[in-house]
Amino acid sequence: MATHKSAEKRARQSEKRRMRNTSARTRVKTSVKAVLKSVEEKDVEKSREVLFDTTKTIAKAAARGIFHKNTAARKISRLTKKVNALG
Repeated sequence: MATHKSAEKRARQSEKRRMRNTSARTRVKTSVKAVLKSVEEKDVEKSREVLFDTTKTIAKAAARGIFHKNTAARKISRLTKKVNALG
């Protein structure tokens, strides 16, 4: 465990960031599942709406450094491909 004052502060900061990153990752996973569900139901309008929100969520996570930019681009691309295949 941390013994110096600065190391204790760094540990607190790391824990805060870990919680924030976990929350953002979970938010992305949930929105991706929503897109996949609407694609599975073959609901074109709903899929496009949910895809728009999901794209925004993934892009924000990438901007904050939670995902690498290429990972975010790949996720967005794959989801868009699935939605476009509907109609």
